[in-house]
Amino acid sequence: MPVPLISIVMPFYNAAPYLAEAVQSMLDQTFRDFELILINDGSTDNSEQVIQSFKDPRIKYILNKENQGLVYSLNKGLIESRGDFIARMDGDDISLPDRLQKQLHYLKAHPEADLLATTVQLINEKGQHTGFWKEDRDNTSPSHIHEFLPVNNCIAHPSILARADIIKSLRYREAQGQAEDYDLWLRWIAAGKTIHKLNEVLVKHRILPSSFTRKRQKNVFYKLAGTKFRFAAQEIRQGHFSPFIIRTMMFACTDLVKGTGKFIKQTLRKK
Repeated sequence: MPVPLISIVMPFYNAAPYLAEAVQSMLDQTFRDFELILINDGSTDNSEQVIQSFKDPRIKYILNKENQGLVYSLNKGLIESRGDFIARMDGDDISLPDRLQKQLHYLKAHPEADLLATTVQLINEKGQHTGFWKEDRDNTSPSHIHEFLPVNNCIAHPSILARADIIKSLRYREAQGQAEDYDLWLRWIAAGKTIHKLNEVLVKHRILPSSFTRKRQKNVFYKLAGTKFRFAAQEIRQGHFSPFIIRTMMFACTDLVKGTGKFIKQTLRKK
């Protein structure tokens, strides 16, 4: 098969109720020169049957015999990808038809941009609009993204289109678990690479009752601090030190203070 310009990496686990709609939204893209890499991370529902119902030759199906986790599947998708650009997509989200076309046009017109995200619309399990992600909408310029990332994440992972050579060199880190995307953005900036964002909704991002964003630990400040400290520690071990890393560490310390304050309040309420 000819080498595609874009590789779409879509891992999924037990996503059968939403998977067909997610896959179809990519196959219906106005830009057609892509491969869709679907990684089934050991699903126990009928996700495989859903995928087998599609006959599009652009689909490349990979099955993990056992559940290996998102980071493993993401890196496997990067290894298998052949395109000059890599797009991300989740098995329960919906991409608008002109998403890839608009993102590719932007990256070709802006060689200084290494990764391009878009804003997202939040939907629930029924596909109903539930609002927007404030941090996403408030930070759309490269300078605002650069300034805000040491504070918190503002990039929707399933919305990105990145230059393949860069994302393959950085990869995802197992040590960062369920913050693998935020860690990647921090390392992206620390490596001197740029993140841009289209201030246009091109992805409908589904938030389910079982999603990590709903189930995450009650004290999110501790989680933020841990992610930032692990990022900084790795950078320092590799001999990297910069104002961006220092700023991230400062906000990690602030998170620890906030987390401790929240923990004390929660403890006092229980008494």
